[in-house]
Amino acid sequence: MYVVMVAPECAPAAKAGGLGEVVSGLSRELEISGNKVEIVLPKYANMRYSDIWGLAPSYHDLRVPWYDGTITCTVWSGQASGRKCFFIEPHGAGFFTRERMYGYHDDAERFAFFSTAAVEFLVKAGKRPDIVHCHDWQTGLVPVLLREQPAAAAALPDQKICYTIHNFRHQGSGDEWVLWGTHLGRTDYFLDADRLGDDFRHRGLNPMKGGIVYADYVTTVSPNHADEAMYGDGGFGLGRTLKEHQAKFRGVLNGVDYEAWNPQTDPFVGVHFSVATIERKQRAKQALRERFWLRHSPGPVVAYVGRLDDQKGMHLVHHALFYTLARGGQFVLIGDSHYDDGINTHFRHLKGYLNENPDCHLELGYQEELAHLIYAGADVLVVPSMFEPCGLAPLIAMRYGTVPVVRATGGMIDTVFDRDHSRRPRPERNGYVFHHTDNEAIESALGRALRLATTKPREFRELSAACMRADYSWAGPGAEYLDIYATIRKGGPA
Repeated sequence: MYVVMVAPECAPAAKAGGLGEVVSGLSRELEISGNKVEIVLPKYANMRYSDIWGLAPSYHDLRVPWYDGTITCTVWSGQASGRKCFFIEPHGAGFFTRERMYGYHDDAERFAFFSTAAVEFLVKAGKRPDIVHCHDWQTGLVPVLLREQPAAAAALPDQKICYTIHNFRHQGSGDEWVLWGTHLGRTDYFLDADRLGDDFRHRGLNPMKGGIVYADYVTTVSPNHADEAMYGDGGFGLGRTLKEHQAKFRGVLNGVDYEAWNPQTDPFVGVHFSVATIERKQRAKQALRERFWLRHSPGPVVAYVGRLDDQKGMHLVHHALFYTLARGGQFVLIGDSHYDDGINTHFRHLKGYLNENPDCHLELGYQEELAHLIYAGADVLVVPSMFEPCGLAPLIAMRYGTVPVVRATGGMIDTVFDRDHSRRPRPERNGYVFHHTDNEAIESALGRALRLATTKPREFRELSAACMRADYSWAGPGAEYLDIYATIRKGGPA
């Protein structure tokens, strides 16, 4: 099977969060199963070019219709972690020559152009995939263009499309002029409530909604989050649309790329270990302390890895930091904010306040190498999210024997089972879970983790080993996606 992924991210070359991990990991699993996969991405100025092998122009002078003219693009190709990627570079528009991938006032226009250019590339380069798999709001217009743009519909008739939503909160809503930019036009037709019309904004256009309506199959990144999106408030206003299209909607739990995240071979971790040699994790913890100038201490190391975003429960991260320090532990944080300058300012002030504290280190700005070091060396990872579609961070942490403390939301309900209170068999219990969003709630879970690590280290090591034995690789989810692809190739269920 020939699959083309159209996505805004692919780790390690272009990664702002878990989406990039998913695109890379799923693509690798599909290739292991004998399928051909290619990935189409924007060519960002801030990509990790050192992680792209053989980057070279592949298609010159791709002329993309845009408003009343065209924008010429060069399409580059290269290998990113073994994946074949195409990077679209528009000339003169300035869409992707910026410091960050997202978080600009014209994001809706930037990614409407990328979607248009991606479809134009498929048409002009003669790409005829069995499946086009699109990811998140940034590519929500791709299914619309493949169905409704005359040239694309003629070149790729009855193209089968899968659309995965990684985060319902960000939907890319914009104004109707985007339709003129992409040459779709027909504003009254497309702004209908049953197509792309935003249900909460007059004359607004919702590309995520368009992806749901026009794709053959729609997934989100965990079974529990699919229910939250369709029946609760997890869909951020798209519940009605999801119910109308529920026959083609389901949750598929994300996996972790067990090649990229492997404590036995990880090139960013100086001390390698496995479940059979888990005692060596203590040496990884010491390496973490040395890298971040933390003092040698008998206490556990608690970590936070991820975006600094109110979705992630920043008030609880703040509380967990001081709660850990007050109980003799150490705290390490790595992350930055793409959208909220207020959160960035708060944590910059916090970093200054704690700068001389030998039990705390805040790294404001994500670095992949340091994230690996933290996952390997920490004892506990806190993930106190307000909502969390999947929750890759606890899955990665468990791969390294780092015990997750999570709030029961989204995919973390499907993956983290409380050591003390779960009804699962004891060997399957792999962390600590809390439910509410106040300080006492996270204390109820984090306190138990700290007590076990401090007073019963052998039992804590057994819990750490249980985490490492859990299988959250891409093998199962990859098979599910192959089943979805086969289903829509046979004409169902859209």
